[in-house]
Amino acid sequence: MAAKFDISFSKSAKISGGLSILLKASDADLAAGAGIADPASVIARAMKIAKFSAKPVSTLDIVAPEGSPAERLIVIGLGKAEELTAHDWLKAGGTAASKIKSVEKATIFIDAPGVDIDAKIAADFALGILLRGYSFDTYKTKKTDDEDKANGKATKVTIITAAAAGATKAFADSEVVADGVNLARDLVNEPPNVLGPVEFAAKAKQLEKLGVEVEILTEREMKRLGMGALLGVAQGSARPPRLAIMQWKGGKAKERPVAFVGKGVVFDTGGISIKPAAGMEDMKGDMGGAAAVTGLMHVLAARKAAVNAVGIIGLVENMPDGNAQRPGDIVTSMSGQTVEVINTDAEGRLVLCDALWYCNDRFKPQFMINLATLTGAVVVALGSVHAGLFSNDDALASRLTEAGLSTSEKVWRMPLGKEYDKMIDSKFADMKNTGGRYAGSITAAHFLKRFVQDTPWAHLDIAGTAMGSPLDEINQSWGSGFGVRLLDRLVRDHYEA
Repeated sequence: MAAKFDISFSKSAKISGGLSILLKASDADLAAGAGIADPASVIARAMKIAKFSAKPVSTLDIVAPEGSPAERLIVIGLGKAEELTAHDWLKAGGTAASKIKSVEKATIFIDAPGVDIDAKIAADFALGILLRGYSFDTYKTKKTDDEDKANGKATKVTIITAAAAGATKAFADSEVVADGVNLARDLVNEPPNVLGPVEFAAKAKQLEKLGVEVEILTEREMKRLGMGALLGVAQGSARPPRLAIMQWKGGKAKERPVAFVGKGVVFDTGGISIKPAAGMEDMKGDMGGAAAVTGLMHVLAARKAAVNAVGIIGLVENMPDGNAQRPGDIVTSMSGQTVEVINTDAEGRLVLCDALWYCNDRFKPQFMINLATLTGAVVVALGSVHAGLFSNDDALASRLTEAGLSTSEKVWRMPLGKEYDKMIDSKFADMKNTGGRYAGSITAAHFLKRFVQDTPWAHLDIAGTAMGSPLDEINQSWGSGFGVRLLDRLVRDHYEA
């Protein structure tokens, strides 16, 4: 259960008990409000004794400060004022959240001397609080000490800033973003016995409450469309596949949509090419791409984005069974191109190729971006710091890179080339679904590229960033929700009217 915060903004505060937090840049004085929260200058003495230098996200905690109307004072370091980025403010907010989740009320003074605070910065700080407050403990029957203290009540958080009026409006937008990220996190964290293809499709269907048009294609309808690649992955599972098509129509009536396509393998055993047992439980997260697309569509609809957007997620389970596809099978995709299945554990690209073709054929989008926990090779190359970016369009790739730097959901462009494309040629079909051990993430991208025609396209391999990535100031969850903020920023900056 996520920590609950009731966040508001004010230009001034009257402190009566509770926790007070002040921010400090390493090269400036304490935040405005120090005189109110700390009339006896306890903080100055404590900083000197503790040799507190206000390094980024460092904290100084003072309990029962003498002469203060607050029961507890905390100072959060910001580092050098001139080096602060939007992501630093998210991290500062996340650090604050870690200190206030078990208290009844907290007052936070963020107008630090030497730092220009505007409405967006204040909203980013509050967004950091919401992102850090997320946790997934739906199936735990015992409460933590912090939950016992909170007793289900929301912590009342008042953020004090001269930009309060604008911050209140900006924060309404930030709350929507947090909701979308946390929806994606929920989906990735859910156990696979609970979230199958049908159940995931039902989650997507719930976006209709926000004005999203949602269609769910069944196995019969996909078979009629000729989606042999996607259906081949699903045929070993007792749980039927689904294709969810989500449309948000916030732009002009005849304006071509932007499109996002997600891999939704709700559990991946590897199929007949079965994975090792160790760590297989993590394969419940092999639908991180579909989760990100669903979270993004939530954000776009909830904030009434002035854009036409399509989200398509292919939902399957990859299981070994007497009816499962075999290495050596040849399947016919919706495009008519045939694929020799070399390895049944290279299944995500088979799901995506039919979803991409369907998207392009039906919607004629401005661009298509697909997200997938596609290859272990990209984790070897980039770890959990960057997602792999592959694209046939320099402008789109550049915009994604900029959005990644802005949100700190970073991407790194990887190469494409004819030499790599040849590696997936097959002796028996138009192509094979794996090019072998070397350049695995690149050959996987080339496979997808064969299904996008001339449409501007980008493939984000999020295998290292969507799940199990290192915990940080704004994410303490196994499922990170990676991609939601990145793509929302892309849309905001370049594709809204």
